[in-house]
Amino acid sequence: MTITHVVLFKLKSSLSPEEVKEFCDDMLGLRHTCMHPTNNTPYIVSSSGGKDNSPEGAQGGLTHGFVVIFENAEDRDYYVNDDPAHKAFVKKNGPRFEDVRVVDYEGGVY
Repeated sequence: MTITHVVLFKLKSSLSPEEVKEFCDDMLGLRHTCMHPTNNTPYIVSSSGGKDNSPEGAQGGLTHGFVVIFENAEDRDYYVNDDPAHKAFVKKNGPRFEDVRVVDYEGGVY
């Protein structure tokens, strides 16, 4: 069963449009730069995301959302804890956001 990794960011309002685009491109680019440690191939099944446009008004200041799908919990755990490309993303882009929320789930597990 796949693992869905939902990441919601509140980007700093001081960022230029170019910086916001670079942040989003970097986040979505992880699908191609994160390599599996045993076979050196990309292991993120899919990723999508972008700027919030919900009319509900319940965002709590969060500005951008991304969904990353992993084949299994082991791949997700490697991504979160050890992947050098993910660590480089966090180091580069961490100063660009004020807040982050993460929810992971396996479909059908309640």
